Amino acid sequence: MKVPLLDLTEQNMLLRPQIEAALGRVLDTNAFILGGEVKALESELAAYCGTKYAIGCASGSDALLLALMALDVEAGDEVITTPYSFFATVSAITRLGAVPVFVDIDPLTYNLDIAQIESKITSKTKAIQPVHLYGQCADMTALREVATQHSIPLVEDAAQAIGAEENGERAGAMGEIGCFSFYPSKNLGGMGDGGFMTTDDDALAEKLFALRVHGSKERYHHKWVGLNSRLDGFQGAVLRVKLPHLDVWSDQRKTNADHYRRLFTDAGLTEQMALPHERRNCRHIYNQFVIRVPNRRDELRAFLTENEIGTDIYYPVPLHLQECFEYVGYKRGDFPESERAAAETLALPIYPELSPTQIEFVVGSISRFFN
Repeated sequence: MKVPLLDLTEQNMLLRPQIEAALGRVLDTNAFILGGEVKALESELAAYCGTKYAIGCASGSDALLLALMALDVEAGDEVITTPYSFFATVSAITRLGAVPVFVDIDPLTYNLDIAQIESKITSKTKAIQPVHLYGQCADMTALREVATQHSIPLVEDAAQAIGAEENGERAGAMGEIGCFSFYPSKNLGGMGDGGFMTTDDDALAEKLFALRVHGSKERYHHKWVGLNSRLDGFQGAVLRVKLPHLDVWSDQRKTNADHYRRLFTDAGLTEQMALPHERRNCRHIYNQFVIRVPNRRDELRAFLTENEIGTDIYYPVPLHLQECFEYVGYKRGDFPESERAAAETLALPIYPELSPTQIEFVVGSISRFFN
């Protein structure tokens, strides 16, 4: 049996007639950049996330960059964030000449350890940027208390967490700005790059709408220096077809995660590996299902590859150890939990169309490896 890490074939096949019709609407109107489909999608996304505004852009990476630009983050400013995330989390900070100030992760959730944040706040701190990693919200209740006390805005990196919740609030609705990705592997994935931002703040929304179009509210009149970062009409049309299915897909990912959990427990494997931790009063949407395998992660991955089971490592090199960020001055050992996670974690297939039989094959293969 082959079990790929991700297979979009079934999802796209089932939706193909609606997608082709949606693409046809764009062809009929020639609204290839922004346009009616994107405007309608933005309204639907704002309603889904529980925010006043949603602003489409060219990628999740650009969403992070635009958010920091809207908050006037400049050279020399500091932004507190995690060293255990995708590259764009920190590249958005450094592209503006600002300094990433890292806080280590909670080893259970892989999200920011909130208890460490206050000691990192200085007069130069311009924003705090938590990441809702793997589809589970960071502890936003505790983080908002710290941020409010110090009057520091929060930028939620929710690229992997559309629809995730904490105490009934959705990712992207708990900070000043939320940032999302439509990369095809996401729970709501496009057919190419794309992203969006959420906010309840009228002034920030006005600025974000302008910044994505070279800082222009009126054509050829530029209030700010922005980017060319517009969501195209084809992506807007495709995503509008997919959005109504998002909660069903995310619930199926959770069902798959629960199936994994039962099988791993029944097989007696929970001492050899750690399963994903779910926070109380939160909705985990399982963009990834990540296990922790001390000492033997790479051996296990090689074994699964031999058995035609797809896996991946998110992320093998923490951001503070990336060559391009050496100038920031961090070194190995500075963030031990992030480094340990990089050495021990392994993502297994979790996509909605994954069958129970495939999950059983994955668990059976891992059981054979350990036994």
